[in-house]
Amino acid sequence: MHNLGRTRSSQQSNHLLLTADTFVRTALPGMKACSAVVHAGPALGTKFTEYTAEFEAGGELGGTSAQRFIFVVEGGVKLEVNRKSKQLGARGYAYLPEGLHHRVTARKASRVAVIEKPYQALGSVETPKLIISNEDAVSSHPLGDDPSLQVKCLLPDEMSFDFAVNTMVYQPGASLSMVEMHVMEHGLMMLEGGGIYRLGDSWYPVTAGDFIWMGPWCPQWFGAIGKVPAKYLIYKNWNRHPLAGPQR
Repeated sequence: MHNLGRTRSSQQSNHLLLTADTFVRTALPGMKACSAVVHAGPALGTKFTEYTAEFEAGGELGGTSAQRFIFVVEGGVKLEVNRKSKQLGARGYAYLPEGLHHRVTARKASRVAVIEKPYQALGSVETPKLIISNEDAVSSHPLGDDPSLQVKCLLPDEMSFDFAVNTMVYQPGASLSMVEMHVMEHGLMMLEGGGIYRLGDSWYPVTAGDFIWMGPWCPQWFGAIGKVPAKYLIYKNWNRHPLAGPQR
């Protein structure tokens, strides 16, 4: 039934909520039997791009000139890099440094979160290396002293990395201990469960499948609601001085 123009999606000056009923799919260069739901990018004012790649069986992701992070939400893909191949199932992920030639193909219908960002070099610090892993292999730790809110850092906390990607799991009723406001921007994909997100001066019900962008200094807070844990994948720019710009 037509929803007569109603949606939870919202775009404001310092945040964006995209819900599945408003997703528009497009093909990006190099994609074969694959489409992209672009959630955030420079047209929005971000310094990164994030999209969901939806593969048909045998589909292929296009290339990129930027560094790339992929996280398998559903299904499975084959990653070919350095003359080797690796199968990534659900919750499998990879970090691919800028300029590293690689190929991503799907064994079956699959959904993959893709984050791309031009690399910001840092003096004599070595550039980051290829990482291929699975979220299940990463240990979790509580945020602050709250065991009901667990964080997994999918990338090493090293100065060579100019962004971080984490998963966060909230038990029902758990919430952030404060309203955060900071210089970093976020790209957030809800993976499981749901709750209430404060963005700026607005309060939004959110659920699995939603995407959120939070601009620098956007007031932000989340509380999990429901009978199952809430989980999301979250990006932030990291480890660089606020005056630093992209360096090629």
